Amino acid sequence: METARHARPAGTPPRSVLVLATLTLISGTATALWLLPGRALTSAGTPAAPISAQPAVGVGSPPPAAAAPAPRAPAYVAFVDAVRDPAFNLPDAARRTGVTTYTLGHISSGVSAACTPTWGGQAMPTPNPLVGGLNRLRAEGGDAGVAFGGPEGRELSATCADPDLLLAAYRNVIATYHPAGLDFEVHDSTDPATTARRATAVARLQRESRERGRPLAVTFTLPASTLGLTPQDRTMLYQTRQAGAEISTVNLLVPFQPGSARNVRRLLIAARSTHAQLGWALGTGERASWRRMGLTPLLADPRDLTLLDAQRLVTFQTRYNLAWLSVRGATPTDEVSRALSTTPPSPNLAQVN
Repeated sequence: METARHARPAGTPPRSVLVLATLTLISGTATALWLLPGRALTSAGTPAAPISAQPAVGVGSPPPAAAAPAPRAPAYVAFVDAVRDPAFNLPDAARRTGVTTYTLGHISSGVSAACTPTWGGQAMPTPNPLVGGLNRLRAEGGDAGVAFGGPEGRELSATCADPDLLLAAYRNVIATYHPAGLDFEVHDSTDPATTARRATAVARLQRESRERGRPLAVTFTLPASTLGLTPQDRTMLYQTRQAGAEISTVNLLVPFQPGSARNVRRLLIAARSTHAQLGWALGTGERASWRRMGLTPLLADPRDLTLLDAQRLVTFQTRYNLAWLSVRGATPTDEVSRALSTTPPSPNLAQVN
């Protein structure tokens, strides 16, 4: 029995030979894998990010057109009040906070010239400090758009009744600043003639931009409450879209009450209410309506937006894939600005209650 148990079929090599062959194969495979090129590791043991060169933008030139797919939209867009601070140092702010995308506002009609774009009714000094700041920001990889209208000045389409002059005014702004996009902060949507003039001009500008290979993003910043947008604003968005203009994002402007602990709750309720309204206004489905929404607290005091508030907003943005976050009014602290442009620490922070 013992002899039968150890007998092997004919042609089968001895076990010692099999073991030796197996060890040789393992050793050779390990050596081959070790020789394969691998990704460099940082000192922390994580893969090092590839280094890519980004061309700098020359003075007075627009951002370079790229054949590659457009980068992901920024998570946070900082607002700069260029009327009060035309010499705002964009590159310094970007280096200090890590925020690289900005909106400059507000461009409105002139006091005595209804079709002349100005900054809050005033002409920008020469040389224009905003142009230099924009060029330096773009040379470091950032960018900025411009906002029309605002709480104090009148938007050009409300004062310029001549369609050709209105179109020329918008073209002048685009040629001067080469903005990443145009935002319209509208506080009165009751005039259908104003809506029609602006929509026609925007549709024409977007068509011209597509022909040049530089699509023009157009957004609307509108006041919102826990009931969402006003019926007039919803109608204005619908009519603008029907006129052929493409609205990439509707940015909700929600005032924060000084000292209130329920500011973020009200903001998130406003977002949910507006989401139910955007489907008709923009012709979008449920998910697309979230992606076409921005959230912007309007601060009276920087202390009204805490670090925890910022983290809750970022978590809500990430959960629903919102277009972006921003802040207007009082400038938030650098710490809060950094938090608004980073990944949320926990999904549990997005509770409305």
